[in-house]
Amino acid sequence: MHGGANTTLGPSPTLMRAAGWADYALVDSGEGRKLERFGAVSVVRPEAQCLWRPTLPKEAWDSADALFEPSDEEEAGRWRFARAVPSAWPMAWGRVSFLARATAFRHLGVFPEQAANWGWLDERLATCDPEFKFLNLFGYTGVASLVAASRGASVTHVDASKKAVAWAKENASHSGLSQAPIRWICEDARKWVDREGRRGERYDGIILDPPKHGRGPAGEVWRLYEDLPALIAGCAALLDGPAPFLLVNAYAERLSSLALAGLLGQAVAGRRGAIEYGELALVEEGDARGLGLSTYARWSV
Repeated sequence: MHGGANTTLGPSPTLMRAAGWADYALVDSGEGRKLERFGAVSVVRPEAQCLWRPTLPKEAWDSADALFEPSDEEEAGRWRFARAVPSAWPMAWGRVSFLARATAFRHLGVFPEQAANWGWLDERLATCDPEFKFLNLFGYTGVASLVAASRGASVTHVDASKKAVAWAKENASHSGLSQAPIRWICEDARKWVDREGRRGERYDGIILDPPKHGRGPAGEVWRLYEDLPALIAGCAALLDGPAPFLLVNAYAERLSSLALAGLLGQAVAGRRGAIEYGELALVEEGDARGLGLSTYARWSV
């Protein structure tokens, strides 16, 4: 559904600050590391941009339950545990619950800075129509999918990893959303979007959070800088409804939020709406310091 006016671009980037909540805190940071609490488990993970000195004494860091030691490979390494940590433990945000796990790539199944986007999505869908169709591409463990489903949206969750989709289904069960209208799709995002376009399918809202590099279930190679423009254009072609939105998030150092905004503007040319763009940041307890961790741009009517 196209309007008569063109999309407008916000005059300046916006910093979306994600503060901690009951089940997460950025406790301290410094000297290339961050001390965090995920539910009942405290962890220390590397973070190169923490150039300052920690605020808390060494004893606070040494008391963490787990420490991730990186290897020479990007994001790879191993965990060292100071005490027994469950293979999976519960966390919650708002109305949704999910499981955290210590993975081999320093992640725990949840990117807490995304709470800023979850909050925006939750507010956006607070009064959504029961027929609202939401597409979550590169959906990972599904927190955004569950936020949308908890608001009554009909959700399509797409990820190329069978493990991630299985984890997302577990999270739906923990949220009491096993029977919610969620389609779980293990597929290459580009193939899925192309096929949906040929089918004439349409969505009211789309979120995508692509990696820098990746592989689909059939060995398809994903390269962010080469493949993102066509994917965003394909997503824009799937949008319809009275107030559609398209949000893209990226963890690539060389991809600015203004560049993402430019891609969105090209994809939705001729439609009314507005584009906001900027950075997602985690804020330490006490609101002392922040870590800018990803860029985003979103178009909405």
